[in-house]
Amino acid sequence: MKNNPLKNNSLRNNSLRKYLFILSLIILLFAFIGSVSATMNLIVITDPTGTDPNGAAGGSMSFGKNMFMSTFLMSKEHQFVVLSGGEGNGSVRLRAIVNAISLLDSGVSASAGAAVASSYSGIRLMVGGPSLGAAVGGSFDVYVVTVEDDNTIKVTPYGGGLAVLPPGKKGAIIHLRNTAGNPMYGTATAVRKEAAMDIGRMIRDGYPATKIVGETFKTVAIGSGEKYGGGAVNLVSGISTGDMFTPRELNTHGFPMDDEYGKSCPDCGWSIGFPSADNYENCPNDGTPLKTFYAYDALTNAITVTKNTVIVSTYGSEAPGISSTTSEIVKASVKKNGFSATEIAASINKNIKSGNLVGVNYIEPKDINIRKESNAVGVYFNPLPNGRSSPPWDLPIDSNILNVLGSIQTVIGIIFIVLVIFRRNLLRSFQNKKF
Repeated sequence: MKNNPLKNNSLRNNSLRKYLFILSLIILLFAFIGSVSATMNLIVITDPTGTDPNGAAGGSMSFGKNMFMSTFLMSKEHQFVVLSGGEGNGSVRLRAIVNAISLLDSGVSASAGAAVASSYSGIRLMVGGPSLGAAVGGSFDVYVVTVEDDNTIKVTPYGGGLAVLPPGKKGAIIHLRNTAGNPMYGTATAVRKEAAMDIGRMIRDGYPATKIVGETFKTVAIGSGEKYGGGAVNLVSGISTGDMFTPRELNTHGFPMDDEYGKSCPDCGWSIGFPSADNYENCPNDGTPLKTFYAYDALTNAITVTKNTVIVSTYGSEAPGISSTTSEIVKASVKKNGFSATEIAASINKNIKSGNLVGVNYIEPKDINIRKESNAVGVYFNPLPNGRSSPPWDLPIDSNILNVLGSIQTVIGIIFIVLVIFRRNLLRSFQNKKF
């Protein structure tokens, strides 16, 4: 599909609106809660070319409370993530995040984006992407891991200022400190090094970045107690764990990443989360005994693209329900007809006509962008004008005729109202009239 500058501008504006919306929510949260700060930040890049759909990933978690999605802000269009943390004031960190995103959107390097943090006291920013490499700036204790083409592993400690994983390199950056009040306080230094060494070995052995992130969450959660989500992102394919592990209520912890999360069937893949999983011992499809999986397994599965995964992104409309409904429609269409822009557009238009999708106009196959290498589908909507919920009917009648009919109907309606209001006087007048 050829590059469309109008759609690119729409994407940029859409992306900016999403950032501003998310940041406004974060600012509102800070009015009611204390600082939201990750103590484990991680970016792993196993394929700097961006070819592998699972070749770059990152994530954050902490022992602290309020680990909402503010711990990672991802750009699907520009394939970068900003992970935040540190001991500095929350509103100050927000300003640092906004500045970093603005710079990264303009095309600066990862190191330039992360260096913003050094201008704010106590703040940490880790940024990166498959083509950007990765960098961390501000207040931190990290290991930078690099794996050369000859499988040489290098693990280097850095503390404060700026640390960089250069573009084009396989490697990772991991930050880890202990949160005050964590019963396992004092373990972070040893676990940080252990995790960095494990990351280097897994990159050398050919594991994808998404799998390495999941394994590192497991190591850090069990070894250091910095275990509450947070969550993770796949930077190549543009998917994340969303709110799977983030707190359900203010001033509470997220989900413990080393806890049991659900049960799944090893044969057909059917799964169910706790507490509902307590009601099942065998798969309802084929009777196979179910196996328990942990939160770090669920995290890995959520951000890893497989042959059966379909990633759906929507652009042009922020109306409630558009994204989730479109995702289900596209997945059903792909399962039935494969990655066909014509069939996907037809399925979406059918649902617009039936009223399942409201507020958007019918689309054409050219409005569907398919990336088969990562099983990704982008859908570009045009919102309807004047607050309309559905497109106009496609009838074989001239619109002027419809307007005339509408006017006639309005006149008839007015006559009926007059008859109802004045029926007594009209009847009396008619009865008294002499013929």
